[in-house]
Amino acid sequence: MIFKRVGDGRPYPDHGLSSRGWAAIPPRQVRLDQLVTTKDTLHLVALLDEDSTFYGDLFAHVVSWQGELYLEDGLHRALRAALQQRAVLHARVHDLAGAPA
Repeated sequence: MIFKRVGDGRPYPDHGLSSRGWAAIPPRQVRLDQLVTTKDTLHLVALLDEDSTFYGDLFAHVVSWQGELYLEDGLHRALRAALQQRAVLHARVHDLAGAPA
């Protein structure tokens, strides 16, 4: 299994981060098998595009909420890492400071 779970949507509250807000978060390594996706589909062109990060962030965006790590943006980067047999992904992780209920 590549991801911890494949989700469909964002179960956490809106964080309100802009592109500038995400850019202020330093990237760190995250294990793919700890991520829960927020999308259950991927556009193949995004996966295969060599310049897929040209206009976007170089790092995936992950939201930490209630003890889970949700992959909000960067599904194509995560799948590319998995296809290259890497177990980790460099991502910007925003902690919403929610504790498990």
